[in-house]
Amino acid sequence: MRAVFAGSFAVRLVEPVRQRLAIPCEIVAGDEAGVVDQLRDADVLVSMAFTKEMAAAGTSLRLVQVPGAGLDRIDRSQFRAGLALANAYGHEAAIAEYVIGSMIALTRSFQRLDQKLRAGQWESQWSVDAPPPPLWPELAGKTLGILGFGHIGEALARRAHAFDMKVCAVRRQAQADVPRELMFVGGPERLDELLTLSDYLAVTLSLSPATLDLIDARRLGLVKPSAYLINVARAEIINEQALYDALAGGRLAGAALDVWYRYPTAAGSTAPANAPFHGLSNVIMTPHVSGWTEGMLDARAGIIAENIERTARGEAPLNAVAAAT
Repeated sequence: MRAVFAGSFAVRLVEPVRQRLAIPCEIVAGDEAGVVDQLRDADVLVSMAFTKEMAAAGTSLRLVQVPGAGLDRIDRSQFRAGLALANAYGHEAAIAEYVIGSMIALTRSFQRLDQKLRAGQWESQWSVDAPPPPLWPELAGKTLGILGFGHIGEALARRAHAFDMKVCAVRRQAQADVPRELMFVGGPERLDELLTLSDYLAVTLSLSPATLDLIDARRLGLVKPSAYLINVARAEIINEQALYDALAGGRLAGAALDVWYRYPTAAGSTAPANAPFHGLSNVIMTPHVSGWTEGMLDARAGIIAENIERTARGEAPLNAVAAAT
């Protein structure tokens, strides 16, 4: 067996996967452009991307293994008969915890309180020269709207229920068999309703032509000005300028953004967006790390190793995805 790991994220999984393999396997690792020449005799490609050039070079490939859940960089038109596609999860607990933590941090103004106390300013009932601040709200009793109800959405709903929150969700197709912790799981026709109900909006769905700019200025206008938005999916699902304008103009209370409109392509500083989100005090900015945990790495390395071994045995991979769109 010969496996090629392409791209920075895949390369970081090489050693954990190697440790779990029970069969001999030659592993080659490099950047996406640089490994194209290494694909000629490869059986498995582990990569977040699959391009026309990769398909032309990898005539012996039997599996394209995406080391994450997102398929937005996989050109499915390049798949031939006999070439399987699979992705990997294992990040749902990590991202659900990130969302819960972000909701608490935003609601309780942790960033501002931390900065003020470092300067000796007590924005609390303990201050002797200022009135106490308004009472902070609690998550209990508030409504969490989940946009996308797959692995992450389900994990998040269970945790939000434990915080005594009301939960509703929207997915590609309505779900009649609704888990007990949810008010409803609707189809796209209930998206506007979900937006108006939500005190917190978590975006967890995948990027596709149908979801690009799904949340535009009109839909952001449906959200309560007191609501908070947490995006752990793909930045482009929410129109960048519309989101910035809503946050800067006070039409949205705040946001935690873990996914961005620009990513590094070379060493050095890279601004994550065209709009100056960094100048907004009501935004928590993190560099796409909500799923980067020990549990995620262990789960994904195990899936990838298992799928390499399944390919060697001529078996279908775990988490197989239809190559045709």
